[in-house]
Amino acid sequence: LCSEFGDLVQIKKQLITVISLCKERGLVHSVKWASELAFALDPLPKNELPPSATFTEEDAQDLDVLGLAKSYFDLKEYDRAAYFLRGCRSQKAYFLYMYSRYLSGEKKKDDETVDSLGPLEKGQVRNEALRELRVELSKKHSAGELEGFTLYLYGVVLRKLDLLKEAVEVFVEATHALPLHWGAWLELCNLITNIDMLKSLSLPDCWIRDFFMAHMYTELQMIKEALQKYQSLIESGFSKSTYIISQIAVAYHNIRDIDQALALFNELREQDPFRIENMDTFSNLLYVRSMKPELSYLAHNLVEIDKYRVETCCVIGNYYSLRSQHEKAALYFQRALKLNPRCLGAWTLMGHEYMEMKNTSAAIQAYRHAIEVNKRDYRAWYGLGQTYEILKMPFYCLYYYRKAHQLRPNDSRMLVALGESYEKLSQHVEAKKCYWRAYSVGDVERMALLKLAKLHEQLNESDDAAQCYIIYIQDIFSCGEQLEHAEVSTALRYLGQYYFKNKLYDEASLCAQRCCDYNDAREEGKALLRQISQVRDHMEASSTDLFGPLSSNNTPVRRVSPLDLSSFSP
Repeated sequence: LCSEFGDLVQIKKQLITVISLCKERGLVHSVKWASELAFALDPLPKNELPPSATFTEEDAQDLDVLGLAKSYFDLKEYDRAAYFLRGCRSQKAYFLYMYSRYLSGEKKKDDETVDSLGPLEKGQVRNEALRELRVELSKKHSAGELEGFTLYLYGVVLRKLDLLKEAVEVFVEATHALPLHWGAWLELCNLITNIDMLKSLSLPDCWIRDFFMAHMYTELQMIKEALQKYQSLIESGFSKSTYIISQIAVAYHNIRDIDQALALFNELREQDPFRIENMDTFSNLLYVRSMKPELSYLAHNLVEIDKYRVETCCVIGNYYSLRSQHEKAALYFQRALKLNPRCLGAWTLMGHEYMEMKNTSAAIQAYRHAIEVNKRDYRAWYGLGQTYEILKMPFYCLYYYRKAHQLRPNDSRMLVALGESYEKLSQHVEAKKCYWRAYSVGDVERMALLKLAKLHEQLNESDDAAQCYIIYIQDIFSCGEQLEHAEVSTALRYLGQYYFKNKLYDEASLCAQRCCDYNDAREEGKALLRQISQVRDHMEASSTDLFGPLSSNNTPVRRVSPLDLSSFSP
């Protein structure tokens, strides 16, 4: 049923077939996904087009009813569609009957939610149809009467009822019954929490599985593997696919490779200028870079296209946040959540806004909702850690930062936050490990070494502190850009005093001279230079044999190599 990548013509045929199957059943998102992929492949000649699906006797009997019900379904009159489909025998009609009932329940739930509650109490309203649907579908399931699409619907019902283990089994079964239906794969993506769980599933061997694995690697923050997968998909013939470009852009966003991600999002907007999906991620990147004009342009552009889309509201929220209008920003994130209560990004971003407004209880509530929607959202765990830090509850901080670190093991920000929590709890060994690891994995904010040096300084481990300050200074100068919070002067002051105590007067005087370049250290630098010249005068006066005492064993052991500042200029 499902071919390998060697044969793009076969893949194109399968996509065309599955598009028409999903269209008949009202599965609009799967239609869109398959259509975007099909569009990226070359068109087929007329004689190669796949024949239309086979027609059974039951299909023929239900033809008119299906046509009528589908017209009501397309107009979102779900109860009306279900009423006419209630006695039908064909599989297609049965799916549409059950799906109409499910969507009717969802629509009523959403309407009630919008009518009654603010976005922070979303969880209380339920889809009343779910229990009945589960009973009916589970009977059919036990009798082995469910085909691929109905298995998918059964899985969705189980997930909505929080029966997640059963849902995973049913979705795996659905991918085997109908490997080309992307919806079932995507549902699986949202339920798999770690790599071991992913490896334990037996999935059909099919080209679409590669798309699933790439998506899964992105979700599990295994970005290197994800990028390799997407690269091989591009090479096997999908180079024009906007879906793949957007996924690669999201992957680069996840590893904070901002330049690459921005370039890809700009390319995506050139190819598909009216696209709205993923634009909230694009706006996050513009926000991080403080690119106000670009973010403003994007926000205005999306408002023109569709101002009542979740992504548009998130972009506008980011725009106001960048302008420090936090109340307005929170309002737009709330609007996004009214449109889609399961919008993960909006919950997290709203938490950030409440933090800015010093409303910690609302922030905690928002972050918790984000985690309910997706346990893998490291930003929400990190946000909770920050909130409890403000509330001076370091044990709680430690728990949440640990969770964030498990999800992003190579993100220096999580490690620095963990280190700070350990330090507050006086677990100094753990704190040192965290800071050093943060430096080793590539410290985004260049704070880890500074914090490590200060910790060593507190613990009177002067050699280690000096070593850290030296690496810190070299690190700051080698990165070329001037960082606002760089504390080079702190490091130079410490090193000056350290070398002075260890009688390394040349190095000490070099550090003291460098201190004079910084306003906050100028006076200390001058004072140290005066001290050094006094000591040198004293040495010259008191002894002609001035190197005698230095080479004896009473000097401290020089574990620290002298700082070579000659090649760096601040």
